[in-house]
Amino acid sequence: MEIPLFGDGPGTRKRQINLGGTTTATTHASILQDAKNRRQQRQEEKRRQESATKIQSCWRSTQEARRVREQLRQRFVEDITSLDALRCLVLLGQDGDALLRWSLATLQLGSDRLFQVSMNPSWAILLYRLSLNLLVYISRESLSPNAEAHVQVLAILLTLPPPVQQQQHVSRFRQSIFRYLIPRGYYHHLASSISNFPSSSSSPSPTLRTMVDFLTAPFASLTNTDTTFKNALEHLLCYPLSIPLLPNRLLSSNALAPLSSHLPLIHLSDVNTDSLLGHLPSLEARIHLLANLCTFLPVSRISSLASQSNATVNAYVRLLTAIFNSLPPNALDAKRDDSSNAALAVVDDDSSDSDSDYSVHVMVVDSFQPKVKLPTLDPRTLSRVQTLRSPSYINAILASMQRYQAGHRSLYSWGLALCRVWPNQTGEILGVFVVHGGGGLVRELYRGYVRASSIGNDRGMGTLSDPSQEPAWPPFLFLVELYTQALLTMGDDEFFSVNATGGPRNPLSLDELITFSKKLMNVAFTLYWREGQTDSHGPGPAGMSTVKWEVVREKVTKCLQAIHSRDSRKPFTPSDHWLVTSQLEMAPFVEAAIVEERQLSQPTTARTLSKRQLASIAPRIGILNNIPFAVPFAVRVSIFRSFIVNNMTNSGRQFMERHSGSKIIIRRDQISQDGFDKLQNVDLKAPISITFIDRFGQEEAGIDGGGVFKEFLTSLCKEVFDSNRGLWLATKNNELYPNPHSYAIESHSLDWYRFIGRILGKAIYEGILVDVAFAGFFLAKWLKKQSFLDDLASLDPELYQGLIFLKNYTGNPEDLSLNFTVASEEFGVTISKALVLGGNDIPVTKENRLQYIYLVSNYRLNKQIKLQSDAFFEGLSEMIDPKWLRMFNQQELQILLGGVNSPIDLDDLRAHAKYGGLYDDQEPTIQMFWKVLKSFDQDQLRKLLRFVTSCSRPPLLGFKELVPNFAIRDAGSDQNRLPTASTCVNLLKLPRYTSERTLRQKLLQAINSNAGFDLS
Repeated sequence: MEIPLFGDGPGTRKRQINLGGTTTATTHASILQDAKNRRQQRQEEKRRQESATKIQSCWRSTQEARRVREQLRQRFVEDITSLDALRCLVLLGQDGDALLRWSLATLQLGSDRLFQVSMNPSWAILLYRLSLNLLVYISRESLSPNAEAHVQVLAILLTLPPPVQQQQHVSRFRQSIFRYLIPRGYYHHLASSISNFPSSSSSPSPTLRTMVDFLTAPFASLTNTDTTFKNALEHLLCYPLSIPLLPNRLLSSNALAPLSSHLPLIHLSDVNTDSLLGHLPSLEARIHLLANLCTFLPVSRISSLASQSNATVNAYVRLLTAIFNSLPPNALDAKRDDSSNAALAVVDDDSSDSDSDYSVHVMVVDSFQPKVKLPTLDPRTLSRVQTLRSPSYINAILASMQRYQAGHRSLYSWGLALCRVWPNQTGEILGVFVVHGGGGLVRELYRGYVRASSIGNDRGMGTLSDPSQEPAWPPFLFLVELYTQALLTMGDDEFFSVNATGGPRNPLSLDELITFSKKLMNVAFTLYWREGQTDSHGPGPAGMSTVKWEVVREKVTKCLQAIHSRDSRKPFTPSDHWLVTSQLEMAPFVEAAIVEERQLSQPTTARTLSKRQLASIAPRIGILNNIPFAVPFAVRVSIFRSFIVNNMTNSGRQFMERHSGSKIIIRRDQISQDGFDKLQNVDLKAPISITFIDRFGQEEAGIDGGGVFKEFLTSLCKEVFDSNRGLWLATKNNELYPNPHSYAIESHSLDWYRFIGRILGKAIYEGILVDVAFAGFFLAKWLKKQSFLDDLASLDPELYQGLIFLKNYTGNPEDLSLNFTVASEEFGVTISKALVLGGNDIPVTKENRLQYIYLVSNYRLNKQIKLQSDAFFEGLSEMIDPKWLRMFNQQELQILLGGVNSPIDLDDLRAHAKYGGLYDDQEPTIQMFWKVLKSFDQDQLRKLLRFVTSCSRPPLLGFKELVPNFAIRDAGSDQNRLPTASTCVNLLKLPRYTSERTLRQKLLQAINSNAGFDLS
C-alpha cells in the first residue's frame, strides 16, 4: 500500500502562506490583547517595586525601633530602681519582662521607698504613667502569676496607708494620680481585669481582692465636689458594675461585702444619666448594670439609703427609669425565647396586632427600621433583674419615696418604665402600686397633676404636642394605666360607692370620673381623627421619646372603654357625654359614600373623589373600631352592604330571583372538584341552587332555599383551604398564604386560585361567614399593597434574621460572598434565581446592600406569590369591587370574612332566633335553654355558635344578619338524646328536656364533642 506524502493525501489541508509577512492569526483583537498584557506586566512590575520599597522601609524602621528599645533596656538594667531606669521603663511601655523586674525590685525596697520618691515631682509624673502601663498590663494578664507583683505595687500607690509623717503628701499624690488615671480608662482597665476571673471559681484570689479595693480607692482620696469624683462614679457604674455576674466573681474572694459597703451610692444624684447611657451602648451591658445594682442595693439597703438622703433614692429611681426606657420591651422577661433568638423588639414597628389600629404603611427602600436582637442572658442575671419588679422591691422604693414630694414625678415615670420593660407583668406591677397606694395614689395623680393640666381639655393636636406639657404626660399616662388596672378588680358596688364610710370605695368621685373620661375621650378622638397630623412612628408626647402616639392612644382607649362599660350598665354620665357625631357628621358621610360609589360604578362618570377625600376615611376606621360608642358601629359596614345591594340592583338580581337560577348537582364525596368543574363559568352573583348526590348516587331530598347552598359553600371552603392540598401554606399562627412553589403557578393551579377567589367573594357577597384566617402579607395583596422586610419575619424568620444581620453588619459585606440571587428549595433541589439581570455576577457591597435586602424581601413576599395572588384576586374582584375592600385594612378584612371577634350578645341572639316544631319563645324547654346559655362563658357560647352555624364568631351587624336566622326545632322527648345541628340552615335540633341540669349537661356534651350533625 502506498502511503501518501505528508500533506498530500486525501482530506489533508494545504498550509496557507501569507506573502505579506504576517500571519492571519494576528488580528485586531490579538493586538489589543497583547497591548493589554504588556500594560498589565508594567503595572505588576511597578507594584512589585513599590511593595519592595515599603517592605524595606518597614524593615529599617523595625530594626531602628528594636535598636532603640535594646538601648533603653540596657540603660534600665544598669540601675533598675533609679530615676533614669524609670524613664526608660515608661518609654518601653508594655514590656512584660522589664515591668516585672521593676515591680519585684520596688517591692524588695519596700513601700516606704516608693512613698518617699513620690515626693519628687519628676518621680511622681513618671509614676502616673507607669501606673497606667501596669493597669493596661493587668487588664490583659490579670490571671498571670506575674500580675500579682504589679497589683502589689499599685496597692502601695493607690490604697496602702502611708506612714503618718507622709500622709498629707501621699494624699495629694493620690488625688493627682487619680485625676491622671480616671480620664485615661482607669475603671475600664480594672473592669477588663476583673472580667478575666471566672464567675464560678471556688478558689479565692488575693489579686482579685486587692483589685476590688482599687474600685473604691478614688472616693477615699477625692471630695464629692471634685469633678473627677463625679466622673469616677459614672465610670464605676459604666464599667466594673456592668461586668456580667460581678457578684459571683467576687464571692469566692470575700470581696463582695467590702465592695458593697464602700460603694459611694449615696452620691448617685451626682450622676448624669444621659452621659452614663452614652458610655453603655450595648443592651447587655445595661442589663448587667441593672442586675448588679439590685445586688448592691437590696431591699434592706434602700430604706437605710432613704434615711440618709431622699434625693439619693430619687436619683436611683431616675437611673432605673432611664435604663429601662433604653431597653426594648420584653428584654427583661425571663420567659423570652433566648434559645431561638426569637425575642425581637421593634424599635419602630409599623404593624399592629390589634384590630383597633388602622395603619397606613409607606415603604421607603433605604429606610428599613432596625430590629433589636436581645442578648442571651445567663439565668442568674435574669433572676437578679427580676428582683427589680418584685413586690418587695417596688414596695421598698414606694415606702422610701412616700414622704419625698419632689420625687413623685420620677416615681410615676419609673412605674411607666416598669410596665414598658415587663409588658407581660404589667398587671402584677400595677397591682403592687394599687395595693400599696390604695385609692390615695390614684386621687393624688388626678387631683395633684391631671385635673389641672390642659391635656384633653380640647380636641386640638396642638395641646397634645405642646412641649410645655412635658411634665404632665407621665402622671397622666400612669393614672390611665393605674386606674385601668384598678377597675379590673373593682366591682360595681365599689365603683359607685364613692361616699361610703369604711370598706373599699372608688378613689374618684362620679363628677371627677365625668371630667376625667371627657379628657380621655378628647385625647382618643384627636389621635384617631387627626392621625395625619401626628407622627405615630416618631416621638410621642413631649419628653417621652420611648412612648409613641399610637401607644398613648391604645392606653387611653383601654381606660376609656373600661369606664364606658360601667356607664353602660349603670349610667352616670350625661346623655351626650360619649357622642362625637357632631364632629363626624355621620349622615352626610354615609350618604356621600353611597352616592360616590354609584357614580364610580358608571364608567362614563368622571371620578370626582380627590385623594384627600379618599384618605379622610382612614380616621373614621380608627374611631369605629376603638371607640365605637362615639358613633354607631354599623356605619362603615352598612356602607359596604349598601354597595353590595346597589350592585345587586344594577346586575338585575331581583329579576333573576323571580326566575330560575343556576342549578348545580354536587356529589357529597367530590364537593370541591364538582364545584370547580361546574361553577367555573357560572355567574355567581345570580342565585345558585345546589342539589347534593349521596354516596349511593341518590339525589338528596329537599329544596335549596339558601341553606343547602350555605352548607355547600362552607364545606367547599373547608376543603379548598386545607393546607394539605398543596395550594396553601400556613404560618406559625396558622394563617394561610399561597404556596410559592413552582407547581402552584401552573395554569391548572392558577385556575384553582381564581375559582377559590370567586367562591370567597360569593361568601362575602351573600354575607356568609367563613372560618378561615389569612396571613397579613397576603391580605395586603387584596388592598393592592406590597409587603416588605417587616412582614418577612412571619414568613421566613431565618431569612429575616439574615437580612437584618446583613443590614447591621459592620464589616465588609463582600466578605460574605453574596450576590444578587436568591435561593429556594423545591422537592429537595435548590434553585438559584437572579434578582436582577446578571445578578450572579453582581456582588453585594456596602453601597448596594439595601437594594439587595429590598429585592430579596420583595421576591419572597410579592414576586413568589404574585401570580397566585393575582389569580385569586382576579376571581375575588368578579364578586367584590376592589374599591369596597380598600375601605378596610387587613385585620378588618379578616373580620369581614369570618365575623367580628366580639362577645356574643345573648339578647341579640334570642331576639332574632326562630322556632319550629312544638317550640316557641314561651315553651318551658326554650326558657330553660336561654337560662342555661346565660350561665355559659364566652368560650362555651362560641362553641355553641360554631356547633350550629359552623362559625364561632357572630355576624358584623348582629344576628339579624345571620343567613338563615338562628333557629331551634324540637327533636323529640328522648331525655338521653344529644342535641344535633344542621349547619346548612343554622338549625339546632333540641330535644324537649324536662330538667335544666339535663339540658345543660347534654348541650355541653354536644358542643364540646362537636357531635350530632344531622342532614335531615
